[in-house]
Parts: sequence; C-alpha cells; structure tokens
Amino acid sequence: MSPKIKNTIIIAVAGVVLIAAYFLFLRPGPEEASLEPVGNPLLPAGAPLSSGTLNSGDFLSLLLNVKNIKLDDAIFNKPAFLSLSDSSITLIPDGTEGRPNPFAPFGAAVEPGAED
Repeated sequence: MSPKIKNTIIIAVAGVVLIAAYFLFLRPGPEEASLEPVGNPLLPAGAPLSSGTLNSGDFLSLLLNVKNIKLDDAIFNKPAFLSLSDSSITLIPDGTEGRPNPFAPFGAAVEPGAED
C-alpha cells in the first residue's frame, strides 16, 4: 500500500472518530424540563402550592384519603410465598470481640461495671 493511501485511510478513520466523539460527548442534549411544581399528589385537588403549610381541613382530608387505601393481601396465600423458609443463622460470639472500650487509650484500666 502506498503512503498516500495509508494517510487517506488514517485521516478518514480519525474523522469518523471525531464525528462519533462529537455526537456522543459534545452534542447538546434535549432541552431539560423546568423544575416548576405542577401538582402535589398528597394535597387535595385545588390546594394552593405556594402556602407551604396545610390547614387542619386539608390535613384531615389527606388523612382520610390515606385511610381509604386498600391493600391486597392475596399474595400471602400464594404457594410461592408459603414455600419461603427462614434461613437466618444464629451468631455465637467466640470471646475475642475486642476491648471493652475501643476508644480508651492503650494501658488504661478498665473499671468494673463500666462495660455498658
């Protein structure tokens, strides 16, 4: 291969790499949405967003909305849930846990009853 063809191929590959790098890293992304509040699902419909506090009526209606939530407990009767088993292990200390007070200076006397 002649040096002229090699140089042309190298320049073409470098150009493709630069174009790909531009599209991957330097191209401006889509315009981000503004951070203005559009509504709060915890507030009753029509409640002002700028008040910052809920009055007692708003709080009561919010509390009543939470009270009306129904959870389906049918999952606890499914075979997959019933086949679960407890695989926890009991850890037994071996007696080498460390100093009674790890923050005390070395050589400090340990007072009886101070191992709380």
